[in-house]
Amino acid sequence: MGANHQKEIEALCKITQPTIGYVTNFGKAHLEGFGGFEGVIKGKSELYDYLRSHKQTILVNENDPIQVEKTIDYDNKITFGTPSSDYYFESFANQNFVGLSWNGDEAQSHLTGRYNFTNLCAAASLGFHFGVDFEKIKAAIENYQPTNMRSQVLEKDGKVFVIDTYNANPSSMAESLRNFSQFTGSKTAVIGDMLELGDESDDEHKQILALAQSLHFDGIITVGKCFKKVNTKGVAFENTAELSNFLQNNPIESTNVLLKASRGIALEKVLEFIH
Repeated sequence: MGANHQKEIEALCKITQPTIGYVTNFGKAHLEGFGGFEGVIKGKSELYDYLRSHKQTILVNENDPIQVEKTIDYDNKITFGTPSSDYYFESFANQNFVGLSWNGDEAQSHLTGRYNFTNLCAAASLGFHFGVDFEKIKAAIENYQPTNMRSQVLEKDGKVFVIDTYNANPSSMAESLRNFSQFTGSKTAVIGDMLELGDESDDEHKQILALAQSLHFDGIITVGKCFKKVNTKGVAFENTAELSNFLQNNPIESTNVLLKASRGIALEKVLEFIH
């Protein structure tokens, strides 16, 4: 389910009548529509409200304090994330990709970022709940190749690209930047506007720009009017077309390139101009 306003998940629950539910995270997404971060929590918790009232099952990541707090008095739940949870997985990394291990057996994914380890744990926990054995879970994890501009890693012309241009908000942007900073070799972060942030837009874009600068990338390029408003001393463009024109005569030299922005920026369009 997706939503950008309160009461949307409530309505979707009435239509779909779920018997099990999981909130992936409570991030700073669609702040304008939800009415701030507290509105995000309230809106996403509509799933919990439905499942409670119908005595259905909730999957809980016990490393997320908001999930724990919102489900603390509920018995019908499956938990993962800590040694005392129903399911607990160890993480490992192979180059830039994350994996999980279960009782010494490892499943290596083609996904990057610690946040995707949490996604793997949630998927594996649901698999176990529905009686899927680990061999099938491992095969599913190892055979999945991201191709939808979400955590997609692509090697092209001797460069490694992290293409995460399907959507962006301050929470996911911060995670992506921190993860990218751990890549080996020179790095350029190309970050585009995070949309639908309302009155908090300027502050959130300032904070993300400051975070990117603190991570000491070899290059930072911003795209979009929101970032251009706060990135007054750096390399900033109003749109992808401007950046594409710039790149034709000013190639990015770094061996690693991050592309991260909200869908409305369509940042993946510049990929063909990076050589």
